[in-house]
Amino acid sequence: MAELVRWDPFREVVSLREAMDRLLDEAFTRPLALGLGENLAWMPQIDMYQTDDEVVVKATVPGVKPDDLHITITGDVLTIRGEVKQEEEIKDAAYHIRERRYGTFSRSLPLPVPVLTDKAKAEFENGILTLTLPKAEEVRPKTIEVKAKK
Repeated sequence: MAELVRWDPFREVVSLREAMDRLLDEAFTRPLALGLGENLAWMPQIDMYQTDDEVVVKATVPGVKPDDLHITITGDVLTIRGEVKQEEEIKDAAYHIRERRYGTFSRSLPLPVPVLTDKAKAEFENGILTLTLPKAEEVRPKTIEVKAKK
């Protein structure tokens, strides 16, 4: 004979909350992947900080050749585009894991202050793209010397 269990409405609420926590955790902690199948688009992970004189952006772009990177600044938006070209697929192999991403990517970021695009520098080393963007003169901090009256 089946055993009767007292209904607890809060049990369903807790499981719904756990499901929502999992959904939000996956949505905001994993890099976004758009598309279907093996050709998933991806976005590079970015660090952006500013000093008194410049804005520095570091982007992780593994497997991208410097010639395949395109950087533009339009107004106050920085856009980094690139492509990771797919290696030749081995037809006679049975893949056990296939996680590496191929294809084009694009990442646009709002810049926190106006920058001098004609003096920007881009360096690429070990899969890290570093952009150094000098701040426009009007947003750089100014020092005003205080003179005492005698």
